Amino acid sequence: MSAGPAGPRGPGGPGRPGGSAEEPWGGVRPFSIKTKLGALVVVSVLITTGLSIVAVHTKTELRFITVFSMIATLLITQFVAHSLTAPLDDMNAVARSISQGDYTRRVRENRRDELGDLAETINVMADELEAQDRHRKELVANVSHELRTPIAGLRAVLENVVDGIAEPDTETMRTALKQTERLGRLVETLLDLSRLDNGVVPLRQRRFEVWPYLSGVLKEANMVAGARGGMASGSGNHTRTDVHLHLDVSPPELTAHADPERIHQVVANLIDNAVKHSPAHGRVTVKARRGPQPESLELEVLDEGPGIPRSEWHRVFERFNRGAVRRPHGPGSDGGTGLGLAIARWAVDLHGGRIGVAESDRGCRIIVTLPGLSSVPS
Repeated sequence: MSAGPAGPRGPGGPGRPGGSAEEPWGGVRPFSIKTKLGALVVVSVLITTGLSIVAVHTKTELRFITVFSMIATLLITQFVAHSLTAPLDDMNAVARSISQGDYTRRVRENRRDELGDLAETINVMADELEAQDRHRKELVANVSHELRTPIAGLRAVLENVVDGIAEPDTETMRTALKQTERLGRLVETLLDLSRLDNGVVPLRQRRFEVWPYLSGVLKEANMVAGARGGMASGSGNHTRTDVHLHLDVSPPELTAHADPERIHQVVANLIDNAVKHSPAHGRVTVKARRGPQPESLELEVLDEGPGIPRSEWHRVFERFNRGAVRRPHGPGSDGGTGLGLAIARWAVDLHGGRIGVAESDRGCRIIVTLPGLSSVPS
């Protein structure tokens, strides 16, 4: 998710133009364009009057006084006009760049008049357009990231059947069908991108048994990781068949209330991240415990890798962040795209839950808390 521009601010709010010309100063701005034009008229009249008085006392011809008055007035007018048109030329150049897709240019904000307000408005607009463009690119990356997992799983099943490693029995076809159905659900989600952009993503929460559900997620992770030829996983390419996945659910009859599809995104991405960072023949443990609220759930994913420095804890869930640990990835891993944990946080936030890095004696420990029936999705 990188530091983005300031969020939208209301009209007349702090740092945002849109209020009247009198708001910032408790009265008319001392440097407003109206004030400058008024001062221009007053100065011109004073110059003409002063020269006229000088002409009367020195008996200078009126035509010379008129010429001097015109020259002085024109010089002052030219100076004021330049101070008004120069920033407009700058704004025009920036606006033209924005129209051509360059959102990096900004207008200099060194004025305390209406043109200064206009410059700030253009800069805020450029910030928001730049943020929208970045979000659009990140959305495409997220979509590609999420589509790779079911496609990789389906390909693994079909290749095993074609190569004679697995028989096209009912269980194998059911696994392939499950991946196809998940791919279809992801495509359906893409048809509702406008709701995603507005933060209105429907949650299809229901009660489910945790043990069989997580067993299926781990089985799928093993199937994808064990596919030959460096198959694409959730957020990168790896062939980690040496990492052991262990599931610990207590009590065994534990149930939870959440959106299974979104939780699948969370667990699959956490497992994928843990597998990448595991040492050779390492172990990744997925724990599930009952939370404090009815049908709430606490998930924990623990690996035996190098861990995450405390200074990086606040950044691990940012998009495209791939960590600062020296050689953090296990054998066969390309490090991924840095989107898996960001997508996991997004899915947890939809539930009103919490996700974060916790203290661990060894490796990385990430804890997810889902509120269960106490959550009221917005």
